[in-house]
Amino acid sequence: MDFTNKKRSYYCGQVTAANIDETIVLKGWAHSRRDHGGIIFVDLRDRTGICQVVFDPDVLVDKFATAHGLRDEYVLAIEGKVRRRPEGTINAKMHTGEIEVLVKDFEILNTARILPFKLDDYAKTSEDIRLKYRFLDLRRPEMQKKFMMRHKLYQVVRKSLSDQGFIEFTTPILTKSTPEGARDFLVPARLSPGNFFALPQSPQLFKQLLMVAGYDKYFQIATCFRDEDLRANRQPEFTQIDIEASFITPEEMFDYVENLVCNVWKECKGIDIPRPFKRLPYAESMLKYGSDKPDLRYDLSITEVTDLFRDVEIKVFSNVIAKRGRIRALRLPGGAALSRKQIDDYTAFVGVYDAKGLAWFKVQENELQSPLAKFLTPEKTAEFVAAVKAEVGDIIFIVADREKVVCDALGALRQKLASDMKLYDPKAFSFAWIVDFPLFEYSERDKVYTPSHHPFTAWVSEDTPKMEEYVADPDKFKNVHPDDHPLKGVRALAYDLAVNGEEMGGGSIRIHRADVQSLLFRAINIGEEEAQDKFGFLLNALSFGAPPHGGLAFGVDRMLMLLLGETNIREVIAFPKTQSGTDLMSEAPSQITDAQLKEVYIKVDLPPETK
Repeated sequence: MDFTNKKRSYYCGQVTAANIDETIVLKGWAHSRRDHGGIIFVDLRDRTGICQVVFDPDVLVDKFATAHGLRDEYVLAIEGKVRRRPEGTINAKMHTGEIEVLVKDFEILNTARILPFKLDDYAKTSEDIRLKYRFLDLRRPEMQKKFMMRHKLYQVVRKSLSDQGFIEFTTPILTKSTPEGARDFLVPARLSPGNFFALPQSPQLFKQLLMVAGYDKYFQIATCFRDEDLRANRQPEFTQIDIEASFITPEEMFDYVENLVCNVWKECKGIDIPRPFKRLPYAESMLKYGSDKPDLRYDLSITEVTDLFRDVEIKVFSNVIAKRGRIRALRLPGGAALSRKQIDDYTAFVGVYDAKGLAWFKVQENELQSPLAKFLTPEKTAEFVAAVKAEVGDIIFIVADREKVVCDALGALRQKLASDMKLYDPKAFSFAWIVDFPLFEYSERDKVYTPSHHPFTAWVSEDTPKMEEYVADPDKFKNVHPDDHPLKGVRALAYDLAVNGEEMGGGSIRIHRADVQSLLFRAINIGEEEAQDKFGFLLNALSFGAPPHGGLAFGVDRMLMLLLGETNIREVIAFPKTQSGTDLMSEAPSQITDAQLKEVYIKVDLPPETK
């Protein structure tokens, strides 16, 4: 029989006891082959699962010799009769475990070379090999489940947002280079010699223009590009769920998004997430958890103790206070049992975050055990223990440094301690909105305040006088301490959704008036000419009756990592890049010919060390 044009009856994973005595056609891959006393059993696999098919020499008289040649990953088509498996051989763990198919006829549609790794033994295979042969890696049932989940996520997102009145759009991939916080990928424009397109870091400007155009509620599952130095769980191209709405308040946006997120978790995980999500001001989040994306599955909190140590003669603390730094403490319940080696390991750990040391105090009956305990009076000891709510058997860790270093170090230590001590349920989810972000952040390198977000983010109207004070006379504030700078206190109308220590999404209310946008540009030293050159089309649009609007974007890959319990972003992207930004399978990026370069008027002049 020629099976090429013969329609299959079912997918492999769909055949059940309801099909017994039915003659069917299946097509798929030989997942495994077993020879049991002259009868050959093959697990036939497709994306829905596995069905056991049986090659019996008494049935396949003329073709049984061919069945002996079957190997892993051969592509097969079989026709056979569904029957119940013999007593004692039923596999209750498989959806198809009650039945098997007795093959009457079959065809090898294609053969396969010896595999570089076994598809049921992938745990011992290096990631580089898996990425080089990604088309094989993606055949594994474990991987297929991940991408079925990705597909389901897309469907839930589209339905949930459509049901809430959002309209799906597609925005340009070839666009104008605009400063949005990362380096653009550039594309030479052959028809406009010497000019370049940029791949979008996000659809930010276009979705704002759609609000100006009156579409009210927009969404897109968008591919975005950022040419930045890669870190763990960063990719040069990634996917985000992009949302924008007009005449919107932050609370209304939260309601839309919580509805979407709860639908996703219900449909994809079968989990009911309680609403509303917690609201946590940025300043409180940084103080208590050392992070703007705190993991709230456990209750380790950080305490400000700078003033408490202001009159204590500990030199390292005094130096930090003199420089207007911060001293903060983290209590670990039961941590007094930690060994000195464990404490030294944690000291080295915070050093990665530029902390110059990690002070510690073990709480014992009526005293503290620590090299620094001798500097504390009994009254100060009691005040310190009460401030951090410590009990006998606890350990208190302290970092003293610039505020950013203290937050980074203690925030990371908090997460590591919780993981090491197994303080949370890894299957639990904790959602929180982080609000009241600062509009600007201080750059220690450049000694100036720079935007914390993209330059179209609106701010709390009560903070406008601070903006105007700075813009009126920037030179007045050149030598002031960063804490005394007027831009420090400007609060953005921005918000992030934090889940289990990850930032799953973030957004803001946008600037919708040209004069307000101009004020921000002046605050970040973008003059009128530069603003027109880089953002002229947006500024032009804002002058034609732009409505108040705001939005948010979710990282699809981050969301999938959380849903699937993965820690590596490459596990949820079909064809990812390595951490060095290369595709091991297609061997991209690669060189191109001189003729191709000539077509776009480009000459490559590499530095000597790369030639």
